Amino acid sequence: MRKSEQSFSMEIMQMNVLSPCVRLVAAATLMFVAGLAQAQYVWIDAKGIKQFSDRSPPSSVPDKNILKAPGRPVLTIAPGDQEQPAPVSVADAAKKALPTMAERNVEFNKRASDKAAADKKSAAEGQAKAARAEQCAAARDYKMQLDSGIRIGTVTPNGERAFMSDAERAVANAKTNKVLAACR
Repeated sequence: MRKSEQSFSMEIMQMNVLSPCVRLVAAATLMFVAGLAQAQYVWIDAKGIKQFSDRSPPSSVPDKNILKAPGRPVLTIAPGDQEQPAPVSVADAAKKALPTMAERNVEFNKRASDKAAADKKSAAEGQAKAARAEQCAAARDYKMQLDSGIRIGTVTPNGERAFMSDAERAVANAKTNKVLAACR
C-alpha cells in the first residue's frame, strides 16, 4: 500500500471510532431542542382543568391561574396561602367530573322524548285548529242560509220531511251566532 492509501484508510478508521461520539452529541442536541419545544404555558381554565400550550393563555385567565410561563418562575402554592383551594371530597369530584356515557345517553333519551312529546302536542294543536276552522266555516255557511230567507228543509224524529218554521229559524240563528262568536 502506498502512503496516501494508508493515510486514507487510517482516516476512515478514525471516523468509525468517532462516529458513535458524533451520534451521541447529535442525539443530546436533539433531546435538548425537543425539550425547548415542549409546552411553555400551563394554566387552569375557568372549568378548573389544567391547560398546556405553547401559546399564551387567553386574556380572560387571571394571573393567579397561570402556573407556568416563559421567563416566570413556576407558581407553587405554599401550604399557608389563602388561595389554596379547599379540599374536595370524592363525591364533589364525581359531581364535577364529566358525565359518563350512560348519563349522556339518559340525557339524550330525555331530550328525544321531550321533543317527541312537543311534536305530538303541536300536531294535536294543529289538528284541533284545523277542526275549529272547519267548524267555523260550516257555521258561516249555515248562517248565510238562515239569513237568506229561503225555506230550509229538516227531517223530523219520525223521519218525515218538514220545513223550518220562523221560530225554529230564530233558535238556529241564535245558536249559530254563539258558535261564530267563539270563532273570532
